[in-house]
Amino acid sequence: MGTEAVAGVSASVGPVTRHVHAFGADALGDLDAVALVDALRTGKVSRPELVEAAIARTQAVNPDLNGLAHENFDQALALAYADRPHGYFAGVPTFFKDNVDVEGMPTMQGSDAFEPRPKSAHGEFARLFLTTGLVPVGKTQLSEFGLSASAEHPRLGAVRNPWDTDYTAGASSSGSGAFVAAGVVPIAHANDGGGSIRIPAACNGLVGLKPSRGRLPSDWWLLQMPVKLVTNGVLTRSVRDTAAFYREAELIWRDRRLPPIGAVSGPSDQRLRIAVVTQSVHRDSSPAVRDFTLQTAALLEGLGHRVEALDHTPIPRSFVDDFVLYWGFLAMTIVRTSSRLLGQKIDRDRLDNLTLGLDRHGVRGLHRLPLAIARLNRLRRVTERFYRDYDVLLTPTLTDETPRIGHLDPTADYQQIIDRLSEWVGFTPLQNVTGEPAISLPLAQSANGMPVGMMLSAPTGQERRLLELAYELEAARPFPKIQASVQA
Repeated sequence: MGTEAVAGVSASVGPVTRHVHAFGADALGDLDAVALVDALRTGKVSRPELVEAAIARTQAVNPDLNGLAHENFDQALALAYADRPHGYFAGVPTFFKDNVDVEGMPTMQGSDAFEPRPKSAHGEFARLFLTTGLVPVGKTQLSEFGLSASAEHPRLGAVRNPWDTDYTAGASSSGSGAFVAAGVVPIAHANDGGGSIRIPAACNGLVGLKPSRGRLPSDWWLLQMPVKLVTNGVLTRSVRDTAAFYREAELIWRDRRLPPIGAVSGPSDQRLRIAVVTQSVHRDSSPAVRDFTLQTAALLEGLGHRVEALDHTPIPRSFVDDFVLYWGFLAMTIVRTSSRLLGQKIDRDRLDNLTLGLDRHGVRGLHRLPLAIARLNRLRRVTERFYRDYDVLLTPTLTDETPRIGHLDPTADYQQIIDRLSEWVGFTPLQNVTGEPAISLPLAQSANGMPVGMMLSAPTGQERRLLELAYELEAARPFPKIQASVQA
């Protein structure tokens, strides 16, 4: 492709090997979702123009990024041309991650081990998401059953990072992360069971908020888990888009056990007590990521917050083994009860080594599972005590910079994959276990120009606090733009 723009895609040679994005002079431009809503209301653009632009952008970048799991182009255009739009985001194009049920679309779960069939009805989350007015252009790819932090399927292909296609887009919400970062759409569905919103946010330079448990509805099978790890959410390029989504979602559906988020439009005057930790339970961060985290801590201190560096959080070392065992139990449940969960039987011969290895691990450790679940459930008490002394916890989102495609190859030996995953994803699983909210923000860039995420966590129900702080950090250190970093 050289250095010229081709079909709306820019590529370059320089600090990055292959740089892909779809930003251009069409109806979407470089606007975020809130700006597109304003453009629609003033008549500067139309709903069909936005959806047509998103379809064209998808077709332009997908050969490079491989983020598309299922196209919904005709239905999206029909919805865009409908006479009676509804919802704040009416007409703004988006994607669903391909692990929630959407009427008329298959749910393939990032796997080719079973035959996909269109769903007859929307799941709980899809109903809420569509009520906001967002128009789904299709569904995006993920790692097999969302079990890995990198989507590198041996037959479906790897989902590649638009900042540099030699690198992973993270996972499991990989396609959504790649497409939002590349400018295909401004906002896309993601969900998070061990970091799957925050990891793609960190890898692709996005805002990724994992909300409190219960903040948004979940499909029925997720509610059957003994530890309810998974929460739905979105990936965006701006804090205000994330805030606007949660404001609108709360008007449609709200868990009364949680304090409302409300309309968050900027930073708060309140100064916070912030703890900073660079060592996960499993390992210390790399020197570069540690430095980025301390730089973010210094930025927060300069903004007037009280920042205290800690050696580590009070999380027991058993956490990693307990979480991996529980992850294995989930894989075992998917593989061995697929007829109930998926409506059809899985072909085990088409599962990757990570899924099969986790399944074996779950079976072999089944006798240890009750105590592991009990220890995981007790962690909420540990973090509740921690947050009596601090308002927010700052850590890196990931212990190291984004790896190249192949580092987390799911066809490799299981022990190699799980060891590498455990080392890299050292910070994100905790909030899935405790149910607390956490947000990843693109506050740093590596020496080769790749985004690096910083994570802020807070007590259950305190998404508003995180969004206010995110607004403040976005203003103090504006997030890097992928289109601005392309070199001719």
